[in-house]
Amino acid sequence: MTYTGEVEVGGAADVQDAGDLEITKLAVGPMSNNVYLLRCTLTGERLVIDAADDAERILAEIGEEDVARIVTTHRHPDHWAALDEVRTATGAETIAGERDAEGIDVVTDVMVATGARVRVGSCELEVVEIVGHTPGSIVLAYDDPDGIVHLFTGDSLFPGGVGKTWSEGDFATLIDEVESKIFGRFPDDTRFYPGHGNDSTLGAERASIPEWRARGW
Repeated sequence: MTYTGEVEVGGAADVQDAGDLEITKLAVGPMSNNVYLLRCTLTGERLVIDAADDAERILAEIGEEDVARIVTTHRHPDHWAALDEVRTATGAETIAGERDAEGIDVVTDVMVATGARVRVGSCELEVVEIVGHTPGSIVLAYDDPDGIVHLFTGDSLFPGGVGKTWSEGDFATLIDEVESKIFGRFPDDTRFYPGHGNDSTLGAERASIPEWRARGW
């Protein structure tokens, strides 16, 4: 079946083949959070991005074996409500941005910053800090064997705009960082996977950046 990235709470997961990495996407919880389950196809090792809610569903989808790490993209509770339960069941290492870890009510084993690398089997994800939605949000970048970049953006970037902010200063910081660190670095065919809703590509969104700046959200 063709991957669409369109998932809903209570519905089936969707699976994307990204070369040596298999990406499973599912939606959970009252805010329809996306959970991403990554599996290295060469080693079978697994990683979870945002154990957002419904630990039972997450564990049923990924299984408890070979889950090496759980990455939390930022401190907002709707992105880590199931973290403690999933960590306890799997024994996985917990990872978060160093400036957001203190806002997560589950111990962070490894705090990361821009340039850090997070492994899942033979695959490697690069950490990019994006400030604005929270002080320590992180984006994870994976470059697949075909040269396509896959970005897991949390709530920093969505189709149609950047994430929510609570002041003009935070908005200015967020859009500047998204434009410079994401759009300024990665090509148009880069696919990104947000914390809620559907996926998109940078090429589909790039021309709208001036509009996002003008409207202020």
